[in-house]
Amino acid sequence: MTYIDADEAPLTNTGQIKIYGEDAFAGMRKAGKIAAAALDMVAEHVKVGVSTAALDKLIFDFGMDHDAIPATLNYKGYTHSSCISINHVICHGIPSDKTLKEGDILNIDITYIVDGWHGDNSRMYVAGAPKRIAERLINITYESLMRGMAAVKPGATTGDIGHAIQSYVESERMSVVRDFVGHGLGRLFHDAPSIFHFGQPGEGETLAEGMIFTIEPMVNIGKPHSKILADGWTAVTRDRSLSAQYEHSIGVTKDGCEIFTLSPKGYGCWPYE
Repeated sequence: MTYIDADEAPLTNTGQIKIYGEDAFAGMRKAGKIAAAALDMVAEHVKVGVSTAALDKLIFDFGMDHDAIPATLNYKGYTHSSCISINHVICHGIPSDKTLKEGDILNIDITYIVDGWHGDNSRMYVAGAPKRIAERLINITYESLMRGMAAVKPGATTGDIGHAIQSYVESERMSVVRDFVGHGLGRLFHDAPSIFHFGQPGEGETLAEGMIFTIEPMVNIGKPHSKILADGWTAVTRDRSLSAQYEHSIGVTKDGCEIFTLSPKGYGCWPYE
């Protein structure tokens, strides 16, 4: 795979890895901060009896109040401002009038476009109190993201990221979903390179200062296999085991990475207090 100065690249996914400058990093900071603030905001509204459609409406309204356009709204025919994935739904869960029940775990995935830049992030939430195994899943998924980001630096590879995530998750007797990946980001919602959450050290694409992408591991209690439901969007675990995900948008710096989607309130892993 080749690298290209983002200022000289067309606004399409050409398969080349775009290298961004400080102006782009500034744009990503602004978009990421608003996207992360939306996840902070929604935390207090995740309760038993609340519908995911109501949460999605809050996310739309928050975006409108902050001059931020929900990137998923009308994206390839998708008609909501977020993806909300409950229990055995891995990702791309569609908000609906279905209400949350005691112990439900859910991932809320928000991407906003702010001044042309995409801020993409997701977190896990719980309605009421989770079962112990669900809480363990959430903690392991969050830690896997932290370990993946810790592997990022110029000269490392995408395989180093994947290996850091996979080796930790499997040591905890859980599995990493193979069918969905992180991705390049910037003025495009999805761009090169793909960031696999499994792999071998030294394999894959070499990381360079100025790259921007997401890391978003999806972890299952059971086996890693997934399937897409008839709606064309919702991905679920084939064995109906619980699944969790955390996601950050990051940029590669000279000695590591900058996280654009850190919580303004300082929230890390659930619970958000």
